[in-house]
Amino acid sequence: MNGVSHVGNGRRLGRRASFVVLVCTNVLMMATASARSPIYPLCRERWGFSVTMLTVIFAVYVAGLLGALLTAGSLSDHMGRRPVLVAALLVAAASTAMFWAADGVGALVIARVVQGLATGTATGALAAGLVEFAPEKRPHLGPTMTAVGTSVGMALGAGVVGLLVQVTPHPDAYVFPLLTLAFVSLAVVVLAIPEPRTRRAGGLASLRPQLRVPREARPEFLASVPAIVAGWSVTGMFLALIPSLVTAVLHVEFGAAGGLSVAVLFLANTAGGVLAVRYTPRVAIALGAVCLTLGSAGLAAALMLTSLIVFVIGSVIAGLGVGLTLNGSLRVISAATSAKARSEVFSAAYVISYTALSVPSLAAGLLARSWGLEDTAHLYIAFVAVLSVIAAANAGRPQAHKGTGDGRSATSAAGSPHHARHEQIVLSPQPIPKTFMKGVEDASDHCTRS
Repeated sequence: MNGVSHVGNGRRLGRRASFVVLVCTNVLMMATASARSPIYPLCRERWGFSVTMLTVIFAVYVAGLLGALLTAGSLSDHMGRRPVLVAALLVAAASTAMFWAADGVGALVIARVVQGLATGTATGALAAGLVEFAPEKRPHLGPTMTAVGTSVGMALGAGVVGLLVQVTPHPDAYVFPLLTLAFVSLAVVVLAIPEPRTRRAGGLASLRPQLRVPREARPEFLASVPAIVAGWSVTGMFLALIPSLVTAVLHVEFGAAGGLSVAVLFLANTAGGVLAVRYTPRVAIALGAVCLTLGSAGLAAALMLTSLIVFVIGSVIAGLGVGLTLNGSLRVISAATSAKARSEVFSAAYVISYTALSVPSLAAGLLARSWGLEDTAHLYIAFVAVLSVIAAANAGRPQAHKGTGDGRSATSAAGSPHHARHEQIVLSPQPIPKTFMKGVEDASDHCTRS
């Protein structure tokens, strides 16, 4: 079964049902991460805290998320996927309950930290579990649903809650009770999935903050980094700059235009992730990098021509590129990684992803103060285009992603003698910049004031 032996099945869900449960868990986690954003302006009006405090609320989320990734990211490789996911879901339920009962900014800060811890703890176990429970004849669906579920969840969370904000002054009275119930219910269901991993020693030692990638996965992992950074940087650009650009540069006065622009990116991202299944990982990354380059050119042209139509076309092409590159990269990483280190490697990939989402956005927000919004956007777009060209070149190199084949056997490498070696290298034992959502919000704030 793809090199996976289900431990202690008892009366458990089947492989297909377990896969569906993990897909739903991934979507819910991502939807919850974006669902809070439309509600924060209402919280500011109620409790009168500053924009600076709002950026603190976002910053503590990233601190919790990256802290969990760097400590508990590989815990499920030792304790098993099921107990780690159940614990993460219950912690996520606690965070939504805190938001539900919040009566001030202090409660929001605590809830945000707890939510970051839950998301970071679940990320590696979810990505690894989706690979291990993927259909035997379609193993590529594991990485695919990880990428697609992320974009679908983000689009659903922001979109649904954004619409709810338009019809009620207290959307949190409906959103957070439902999310709390959903997380508790999913935790109960996850208890019924079989455990694909046997427990092994070293669980406590794995909590030491560090970011490691097994030696055998190093070439493919490093070759995928430009594509990962390019894709997540585009996402950061849309979250940080695009809503302001739509209003200030394209002169679109429709209030929901900024949010709809982000939704377009995520929907195209989803389509790109689905489309990537038709291609080998290398081809998907190469096509995605080309789309990112063309999409960046389209966005730059839209700003110069102040053309909304060109902007939409550029957004769709860029979104397709994000989905293609992320899906291809996750499949490459999955195929190169043994089951024993899978959640650890996926956690490392997500640390790089969230850093790529935050750091360029934060830099753009700071530059916009002196350079202006439009010039900063052109610089950001050029940065993404350069990364995309590098990603395309990496995908086209004969030695790039060697051994990943056509992507149809995303987990077959786990049982090969090549993966009997467990030498590891430390990529970054130091703390990763804790600026994920802080950078996004800070950049948005500075750009709006520009």
